[in-house]
Amino acid sequence: MTATAPRLDPLPVRFASTAPRALPLLRALLAAAVLIGTALGALLASAGPAAAHAALTGSDPKDGAVVATAPTEVTLTFSEQIAMGKDSIRVLDPSGERVDKSTVRDLSQGGTVGYGVDLRPDLPDGTYTVAWQAVSADSHPISGAFTFSVGAPSETEVAQAGGQTGGGAVGTLYGIARYLAYAGFTVLTGATAFILLCWRRGAGVRPLQRLVALGWVTLTASTLAMLLLRAPYTGSGRLADVFTLAGLPEVLETKTGAALVSRLLLLGAAALFISVLFSSYARRERTDDSAVGADGDGAGDRAREKDLTFGLAVGGSVVATGIAATWALSEHASTGIQTGIAMPVDVLHLLAVACWLGGLTALLTALHRVPSIEADAVRRFSRTAFISVVVVVATGIYQSWRQIGSWSALTGSEYGKWLLVKVGLVVLMVGLAWFSRAWTARLGQTSDATDDTDATDGTDAVNGTDSTDSTDSTDETHDDAVGEMEPERAAQLARQRTALDTARRKKERDADPGRSGLRRSVLAEAGVAVVVLAVTTVLTTTEPGRTQEEAAKANTGGVSGAAPAAPQGPTEVKLPFDTGGPNGRGTVRLTLDPARPGGNELHLWIDGPGGKPLDVPELKVSFTLQAKKIGPLPVTPSRLAAGHWSAGSVQIPMPGDWQVQVTVRTSDIDQTTIDKTVKIG
Repeated sequence: MTATAPRLDPLPVRFASTAPRALPLLRALLAAAVLIGTALGALLASAGPAAAHAALTGSDPKDGAVVATAPTEVTLTFSEQIAMGKDSIRVLDPSGERVDKSTVRDLSQGGTVGYGVDLRPDLPDGTYTVAWQAVSADSHPISGAFTFSVGAPSETEVAQAGGQTGGGAVGTLYGIARYLAYAGFTVLTGATAFILLCWRRGAGVRPLQRLVALGWVTLTASTLAMLLLRAPYTGSGRLADVFTLAGLPEVLETKTGAALVSRLLLLGAAALFISVLFSSYARRERTDDSAVGADGDGAGDRAREKDLTFGLAVGGSVVATGIAATWALSEHASTGIQTGIAMPVDVLHLLAVACWLGGLTALLTALHRVPSIEADAVRRFSRTAFISVVVVVATGIYQSWRQIGSWSALTGSEYGKWLLVKVGLVVLMVGLAWFSRAWTARLGQTSDATDDTDATDGTDAVNGTDSTDSTDSTDETHDDAVGEMEPERAAQLARQRTALDTARRKKERDADPGRSGLRRSVLAEAGVAVVVLAVTTVLTTTEPGRTQEEAAKANTGGVSGAAPAAPQGPTEVKLPFDTGGPNGRGTVRLTLDPARPGGNELHLWIDGPGGKPLDVPELKVSFTLQAKKIGPLPVTPSRLAAGHWSAGSVQIPMPGDWQVQVTVRTSDIDQTTIDKTVKIG
């Protein structure tokens, strides 16, 4: 009998027949992952437009201010750099007509970011609305509105919406495209790294080829969608403007537009990289596998394969780093403190996340769709994932400190709360990864035992014949019989044989409890990873806690991007006094209605020791805003009755903590001044 070289097919993933004792805990963690994913999915679906990253820190006139004469301009100051168009600031009179000159001036100097717009001369008295919109330095649209009054407040027909920029249908679609871009980058980069670092034979495996191609198509399509949606997302908010392309030239001049175009160019280079990976590299891997042990003359081929692998690794790393940099150069890392450190750290963070989560997706695909995968490949990915997690944690800690800045912001800001959710999900993923590593360790033990068994079973101890030879001779006999048949019949039998062989391998794969256990643990990790990417997307569109706190400190006057708060009703305070003379003791009860900027009605009642009205010859009142060095603003109330004084129109120019001083004179020489702080606005 003629012996032929045995076929060296890769060993299928095999485990011991008994599952680990920790399997119930794994199932509990899997159920928890599903529940958390469902809850977060509902939370994400119901979330409104996220807060912006640049904040309005001041204006002149201020929000709610009442000025005696009409200003000649309106100026706004912000917490960080922004981009404004020629129509970004609009000032509307009480009837809704524009009274600005439609030319926004950049007033930024030093560390102050400011913009202004000139107003028409001789504006009449009444309440005016300032509506503005811009794009913050980290690419997110911001908008807001506030009011001020000339002379006295009045009714206004202007609805202070100001919050639709970045929202609506356009905002939803842009958010979906942003999420798909992260997912596509993760799959494209991670699956490719899995092939080059962990399982080179995977370059010729069709399911992994489709996975990498899917990542490339998803990232390319989502980037194009973001480029087309960018103009209405930061401007009109109308979905119909996507198809006109009128705002595309302006988008291309922005930092975000340049980043998206650069990403598309890099994806072109990535397409070339993928074609080489799945053609020349995959063919060389298959050729090397078939040539093992044939003639021993493969040193040159192995050297060329090593050079090709090195070239692909370097080229792929450069392209992946460039694509990751398109996020770092246009979003959170490009603004705030330590940008020179933050941007490289952000690139490293994105690459580590992609290697971890994208490689996890590739491993899951291999476990579900590929009949066999070498144990060494799984172990190599386990080591790669561990290194990636270490890098993710280290860079994530730095990013968290940079974006949060304080413990109060960690628990008190929206960004901090979402960050805590992400940390919890990552901890859950690490817990699930522990089970996967346990399965991987068992894989190594079982594979070694399988190798020994195969070596023992290779020779028939009874008759001294090679069992492989018998199998091969049977295959040769079958091939000879097929060759004598009609071509159509031979092709039919070949298809049947292939189908039966595939079904047999699938049955063996699914019947292996060890492989099923590994698939379940990896599937649980991948499920949590989907939610982690969703939370990451939300974090990129949420105002960092550090920025929020700095804006709140600068915004002591109450300026915000939203409409002013509704009146809280009258304020009432009691001020005991003692002038030192006869009948010089009593209490002043003061009410201010509605206790907000603009006109207020002031009433004062003076009660004597027995609670009866105390008539005094003179009463004076003043208001002082010490934080802004405004005042004292004197108010002279009129006597209405014994113990009752009133002032009909007390003008408070802006909100804040005002000090009210009341001077009470009970005789020609006996008087005293008492004070108390009241909240206005």
